[in-house]
Amino acid sequence: MTSRVLREAFHREYLTFFERAERTRRWNLFEDVPWERLPEVPCDERLALCAETFCGVEMFLPDYLREHLSLLAGDYGQAWFAANWGYEEAKHSLVLREYLRRSGQRTEAQLHDYAEQIMSRTWRAPHSDPRRMTLYLAVQELTTFVIYRKQRDLARRSGDPVLAEIYRFIGRDEMAHARFYQRMLALHLDDDRTGTLADLAHVVRTFRMPAHDLLPAYDDRITVMRTAGIDARVFFTEVVLPLLTALGLTREDLFTVPAPYGS
Repeated sequence: MTSRVLREAFHREYLTFFERAERTRRWNLFEDVPWERLPEVPCDERLALCAETFCGVEMFLPDYLREHLSLLAGDYGQAWFAANWGYEEAKHSLVLREYLRRSGQRTEAQLHDYAEQIMSRTWRAPHSDPRRMTLYLAVQELTTFVIYRKQRDLARRSGDPVLAEIYRFIGRDEMAHARFYQRMLALHLDDDRTGTLADLAHVVRTFRMPAHDLLPAYDDRITVMRTAGIDARVFFTEVVLPLLTALGLTREDLFTVPAPYGS
C-alpha cells in the first residue's frame, strides 16, 4: 500500500481536479451538444463506424471501474477520482450512442445488439500492481485524447459539426484525466524515482489500448480508425514524448532503466 503521505497528496490533487471540473468543464449531453444541426450531418460510414467503436470501448466501463477500484483499497483520493472518471466516461458512451441513433446511422435494434455483444465479454486490467495501473492510465488517457482530437479534425473536414463538437467535449475530459494521472505519476516519481521509471518503461513497452480484440470485427475497425492518422509513430511522438516532457523526463530516463522484476 502507498504511504499515508502519498495518499494525502493524491487526495489534494483529486480535490483540485474536482473543483476545476465543477467550475469550468462540466457539460450536458442534452443541452450543450448542437443536436439542432443534425440535418447537416453527412451519411459517412467511416465516421459512424469510428463513433460506434469508441462507444463500444467506453461501454466496458463497469469492468474498468471494478478492476481499478479493486486496486485502490484505502486510497481515498484515487478511488474518488475513479468514481468521478466513471461518471464522465459514461457520458462519453451515452453521447456517442445518441449521436448514432439521432443521426439515423444506427437503429435502436442495431445499438441494442451491439451493446449485448459488448456486455457478453469481459475486460481485465493489464496490471495487478496499483502503481503500474496508474502509469498505464496516464498513458491511456493521453492516447485517448490524441485519438479523439484526430477524430474531431476528421469530422470537421467531413462536414459533421455535431460529431466534431461531441469529440471536442470528450477530448477536453480526456485531457483533464490525463493531466490528473500525470500528477499522480509525478508524485510517484518523487516518492520512488527508480521504481517508478522502471514501471513506466514496462508500461510503455507493453501498452495496448483497453478492449483491444474485445470489440466485434476489431481488425476492420482499427483499419478504419488508422485513416485518421493513428499508428505507432503517432503513439510515440504525440503520447510518449509529450508525457515525458510534461514530467521533466527524457527518452534516456525511460529507456535506460533496467527491466523491473516480474516484467
